[in-house]
Amino acid sequence: MKALITGATGFIGRHLVRELDRRGWDLRILIHNQSLDDPPGLELVQGDITDPASLEDTMSGVDVVFHLAAALGASLLGPGGFARVNAQGTGNMLDAAHKAGVGTFVHFSSAGVLGHVEKQAAATEDLPCRPLDHYDRTKLEGERLALGKADSGQRVVIVRPGWVYGPGDRRTFKLIRAIAKKKFVLVTRGKALQTPVYIDDLIRGVLQAADQGAPGGVYHLAGPELLTVREIVDTIADAAGTRVPCWTLPLFPVKVAAWKLEVLYRLLGREAPLTRGKLAFFIHPKPLSSDKARKELGYSPLVDFQTGATRSIAWYGSQGWL
Repeated sequence: MKALITGATGFIGRHLVRELDRRGWDLRILIHNQSLDDPPGLELVQGDITDPASLEDTMSGVDVVFHLAAALGASLLGPGGFARVNAQGTGNMLDAAHKAGVGTFVHFSSAGVLGHVEKQAAATEDLPCRPLDHYDRTKLEGERLALGKADSGQRVVIVRPGWVYGPGDRRTFKLIRAIAKKKFVLVTRGKALQTPVYIDDLIRGVLQAADQGAPGGVYHLAGPELLTVREIVDTIADAAGTRVPCWTLPLFPVKVAAWKLEVLYRLLGREAPLTRGKLAFFIHPKPLSSDKARKELGYSPLVDFQTGATRSIAWYGSQGWL
């Protein structure tokens, strides 16, 4: 099987590339600003998902496209920038795959398209989407474009990962480092529910979706536990051999501080250490139900959060990150 992967230099993308390489897939990596040399021997092609002309020759002979490239929530982009990458870029990729006769297109969406999940233990795929910011809104636009292509006969499968973590993830590492160095205080009481998914479980689920997912199918790929943010940070602290303070910070002044930092750091052209987007994990519940993926794909996450956090912290320590 031959796969084209976008976003291969990111955390999830790197793990996907390594697993597909281990399974003997023929891999073509779409490279824009960064390169990738692990594992060796990859076919690298230059391209830009916002430039349709650059994609014309990238999908020849490709069986499956894994589309992970996106402008992330922390990007210093306005609404137009997010739309250009997350919506228009996805549309360009879908068009190019259709013209090339690619058999399967796996689109990585986000749990953020759901917005603030309320009044239920875990969100199913048919829950109405109410995205809260530019990133989430444009990810939903990309998802709708993908579903439109599926309606016209293209085999498109959409995955929405839970809160992904594991060795090599720099986003989670910032939280782990703050907790391990006793520089973390929880905002609010941490009652928001999340479903953390270990990277190895997610990658297995993605490949099951590529192989068995229904055309136009949307699949939540989450971990085996429904945890509050307080339980998540306490588990990380336990694995790191420390403790999180019992007292918490009130939300309103922290949100004001985040807004002011965003304004200041935008003027400096840098990402702020605290943003309203980063606060979303602590205040907006996004628990996902993976029941559909279990029934239709045979998806079964194996790694509980205690085990995954312990493995991740051990890896960060071995690499000298902690």
